[in-house]
Amino acid sequence: MALDLAAVVRAVGGHLLPHGLPERTPVDDLTALRDFTVVGNASYATLVTGAADALLETIAPRGAGHGPGAAGTRPGAGELTGAVYVSGEDTPQLRDALAASGVTAILGTELGGGALHATLAALIADDRAAGDRLVTAGMNVLTQVARRGGVRAVIPELARRIDGWAVLLDAQGQLVASAGAGRLHISDAAALALGRPVRVRHDGLQLHQVGSDRDLAGYLVIATRSSRTSHSRDLAALAAALCDLLLRSHDPGLTEQLGREALLATLLAGGAGAGELLRRWGVHESSLTGFELGAKTRTIDLERLLVRWFDELGAEHVFAAEQERVRGFVRDDLASELASRVEAFGAVPAHSVYLGLGAPAPAEALSRTAVQAGQALETALSDGVRVVSFASLPTVDLVLATLDEASGRGLATVLDPLRDASGAHGELTRTLQEFLASHGAHRASAARLGIHRQTLVARIRRVEQLTGLLMDRADDRAAAWLALRAAGL
Repeated sequence: MALDLAAVVRAVGGHLLPHGLPERTPVDDLTALRDFTVVGNASYATLVTGAADALLETIAPRGAGHGPGAAGTRPGAGELTGAVYVSGEDTPQLRDALAASGVTAILGTELGGGALHATLAALIADDRAAGDRLVTAGMNVLTQVARRGGVRAVIPELARRIDGWAVLLDAQGQLVASAGAGRLHISDAAALALGRPVRVRHDGLQLHQVGSDRDLAGYLVIATRSSRTSHSRDLAALAAALCDLLLRSHDPGLTEQLGREALLATLLAGGAGAGELLRRWGVHESSLTGFELGAKTRTIDLERLLVRWFDELGAEHVFAAEQERVRGFVRDDLASELASRVEAFGAVPAHSVYLGLGAPAPAEALSRTAVQAGQALETALSDGVRVVSFASLPTVDLVLATLDEASGRGLATVLDPLRDASGAHGELTRTLQEFLASHGAHRASAARLGIHRQTLVARIRRVEQLTGLLMDRADDRAAAWLALRAAGL
């Protein structure tokens, strides 16, 4: 809630005496002194109104000048320490009594009596209505995001709206999606969801069940840095219901998606089998252009966007999603049409898409243009340019253009120690290629290769041993990339 004690003072005037509660304490309730019993939520302040004489009688020491049995029917100072007394009166006697009992108060307000109580009630009602509107607006956005990107788009948007982090786990506690959460946060979320005896390192975690007890789909765990915990709780509860629906929805295009992933893997492997598979898929061109599409936000469904564009272009869907990007191949004559659609998409830079294009390559050897497209996309995202063609990156091409054929072959021999027993470049060369294309990012490289990070590290060390190059030196990385290009890889 946005309504705190400081906001109340600004609205009704007076002076805050923060004997027990700071001015930023949020307010969630209002009651008359005669009706007050206990504070409902220790994290929030309850406003209390009433005559000063009645308050003095209430917070006076038990048995001090009161008739027998009277104290048992009234709240004492102990119960009122979590509340805030609000009054238009302000006398030294009242201040001294409040200080002695440790009760927070707002004294000397511009209004008093019934008018003060009614004004405070209206403030709280307006604040609750504003909170409800925020939850409704937030849910509308989450629904729109879900249509474009599913649960993997909902979780980042939820984390942003609650100003914290969010983790979605399946029923077994395995990670489905997260945003703003590090490894320790995810561990805390799993511990909370499954009741494991693990020390939770974050206060204020909220657990929301996804699905019912009989049909459990998972758990949504959030934590917020905001003081609006009730708003976060309400929005997260609705988001959990939305995630339940998304996790149970059957995607009829899943079979096609898996088919396209298998197709892409075969094409990257190359050879005669790649060309034959393309023809069976309906692609008869002897040359294709590699592309890679990405965005700076996860709220855009890139794969669905490409499906629409390729349908408009009359092109076969030779692409698949990979690590929040989409990579694939398009007919050489349609590459410029695809670039035009990317240029025209999204007026807001934060919701733009970016395209990297490789050079045309034979259908039986497409891995090179795929790597080039990835390199071009990295440049596009880094420079904020919608479309970047690998051919427009002048540095490497300029260097290679100055070399004669013999010099080029000599440069490529740097990689000869990486050849396998048959004399062909294999696993180590491809690992080096992906590592350099990902700018030495271990996580991204390992993900693209489908291996563990430790396996990647071991392979890079082996490359260094065989070639004598050190990948932590910029000159050696540049030499390795030039050697790859000179070798036509």
